[in-house]
Amino acid sequence: MRMTMTLATQIMSVSVGYFVYDLTNDPLMLGLIGLAEAIPAISTSLWAGHIADKYNRRNILIACIVILLLCSLALLSLASMRDVLPKAVLLTGIYSVIFFTGIARSFFSPTNFAFLPQLVDKKMLPNAITWNSSSWEVASITGLGIGGILYGFSGVTATFSVMSGLCLLALIFVFQIKPRPVPPADHSEPAKVRIREGLRFVFSNQLILSAIALDLFAVLFGGAVALLPVFAKDILKVGPEGLGVLRAAMSLGAIATAFYIAHRPIGKGAGKLMLASVVGFGCCIIGFGLSKIFWLSFFFLFLAGVFDEVSVFVRSSLLQHLTPEHMKGRVSSVNFIFITSSNEIGAFESGLAARLLGTVPGVIFGGTMTILIAAFTWWKAPKLRRLNFDELLEKEKPEKS
Repeated sequence: MRMTMTLATQIMSVSVGYFVYDLTNDPLMLGLIGLAEAIPAISTSLWAGHIADKYNRRNILIACIVILLLCSLALLSLASMRDVLPKAVLLTGIYSVIFFTGIARSFFSPTNFAFLPQLVDKKMLPNAITWNSSSWEVASITGLGIGGILYGFSGVTATFSVMSGLCLLALIFVFQIKPRPVPPADHSEPAKVRIREGLRFVFSNQLILSAIALDLFAVLFGGAVALLPVFAKDILKVGPEGLGVLRAAMSLGAIATAFYIAHRPIGKGAGKLMLASVVGFGCCIIGFGLSKIFWLSFFFLFLAGVFDEVSVFVRSSLLQHLTPEHMKGRVSSVNFIFITSSNEIGAFESGLAARLLGTVPGVIFGGTMTILIAAFTWWKAPKLRRLNFDELLEKEKPEKS
C-alpha cells in the first residue's frame, strides 16, 4: 500500500512541477506549489495526530487514499482541458488540488507512522523502520523516474492517468490489511488537552526536538529539489526525462544508505554522525548549484541523498523508541509539521530566493545556511551531539522486561 501511494505522490511531484514550469517559466510558481500544500498540511496536522491516536488507523488511511485518488482524477481532468482553459484558471485549479492533497497527506503521514508498530513485533521494529524507509526510497526512485519518463515521452495526461491508477491500486491494497485495535488510552479527554499533551512531550524532550528542528531548518534552506525543473530545462537542458533522473538521484543515494544501515545499524556516535551528515548535505547542495554538467549534478544529488538518509534514520528511530505507543499519532503529527515546513515551505523559500538572487546564487545561499545551522546545533544541543543508540537501547531493556 505504502509503495503504491509513494509511487503516485512522487509521480505527482515531478510531473506537477514540470507542468507548472512549462506553463509559467517562473521559479516562484514552483515555490507556490510547496506553499499551497504546506498551509493546509500544517493547519490540520495536530488534529490529524489526535485522530490517529483515537480512531481506527486503517479506516483513516482508506479515507486519505480516497481523497488523493479524487485529487489525481482532478489533475487528470485539468490536464485534459489545458488547451481550452485560460492559464490563470488552469493554475488556480492545480494549486487548489494541491491544497487538498496537503490535507490528505497531513492525516496519512501520522496515521501510517503510528500504524507500523501495530503490524510488527517490538523486537523487529528497528529493522521494520529501516525496511519501511527502504521500500519508500525504492518507490520514490521508481516514481520519480516513471514520472519524468512518462511526462517526456507520453505527455502530462498519460502521466496523471498512471498516477490515478496507482492511487486506486493503493486503495485495493489497504483493504487487504486487517483492522487493528486502537491502543489503550484515556480517549475521554478533550481534543485540545490531548493535542497539548503531544506538543508538551516533543518540546520537553531535547533529543527529539533538536533532531526534528535540525532537519526542519537544514532542508528549509537546502531545498534545491524544488528548483530541479529550472535546472533540467534551462541550465542542464535535459528536459523532463533528465528531471526524472535528477529527482531520482537523491532517492538512489538514500536507498543505498538505508540498505547499508539495515545490515550495519547506527549505534555509537549517532548524534555526531547526524550532524556531520547535515554538513555534508549542505556541501552537496552548494556543489549541485555550481555544476553545469549533468552527471556531476547527479553525483552531488546522489551524495545529498546518502547524507539525508542518515539524518532521516536517526530522527525516525528517536521518535519510534522514545514515544509511548498511545502518543505516536500526535507526536508524529508534530514531526510532520516540521517535515512539511522544511520540504514545502523550503520549496517556497527556494523559489523566492531564485526570483530575488537568481537560481544558482539562491541554491548556494541555501546550502551555506544548512552548514551554519548544523554548526549552531552542535553548539546548542549537547544531548543530540552525544546521542548513542547502543546506550539508548540498553536503557529501554529494563522498561520492556
